[in-house]
Amino acid sequence: MQRRQFIKGTAISSLGLITLPQFQFQDQEFSTEELMGKAELELFGEDINLREQAYEAFLKMKKAAYTAGFDIKMISSFRSFDRQKAIFERKFIRFTEEGLKPMEAIEKIVEYSTIPGTSRHHWGTDIDIIDGYPKSSGDVLVPEKFEDEGPFAPFKKWLDENSEKFGFYLVYTDNYFRRGFKYEPWHYSYAPLSIPMLKQFRKRNIFRLIQNEDFEGCEHFTTAFLKGYIHDNILDINPELL
Repeated sequence: MQRRQFIKGTAISSLGLITLPQFQFQDQEFSTEELMGKAELELFGEDINLREQAYEAFLKMKKAAYTAGFDIKMISSFRSFDRQKAIFERKFIRFTEEGLKPMEAIEKIVEYSTIPGTSRHHWGTDIDIIDGYPKSSGDVLVPEKFEDEGPFAPFKKWLDENSEKFGFYLVYTDNYFRRGFKYEPWHYSYAPLSIPMLKQFRKRNIFRLIQNEDFEGCEHFTTAFLKGYIHDNILDINPELL
């Protein structure tokens, strides 16, 4: 994993509730290495690890949530290419050892995990979060825990009503017609940064970028699979983030 610089931010004294049209979108150019999680990034916040603008917005949202009785706990934010590669390879080896054929294993992996180089977590804009107050055993990132009587259901309701005020939008919604990654009620993206980053990523030849990589299982990717993955997993997301 490449070296990263972490800067511990100071508390923000005032809470500004803002709507998307007031956000300042970044007009800077992002390199292919940045978009694929291969660049050295300046990341802010101990155990938060976001780009500065996303970090400041996250602190505001965290403060508002705390006032409402929730303690936002970061489960995952920035993730490098190497880290995503390790996740993908570990799952591929496990699933194939359990008896799945290579493409069956890959299809199972991409229900929730991305192909290395294509994760939104590479950008320093996306977060997986829960409420740190309720006790919960086992895996916390399962949809059922954010629904009905689940421990994070009240927190999810608060997010539904408030997250967009701070620029954070749910990425993989529970829209019945949406394809690609399954519903993730914990995954939010800081739109003022991630929207222009996705637009620039789409201008690259994503198909070729994936084909040029070398990791466990990639030799089984077919042209049809990669085209479907780009269309469904990368682009079939919350339309507010396109």
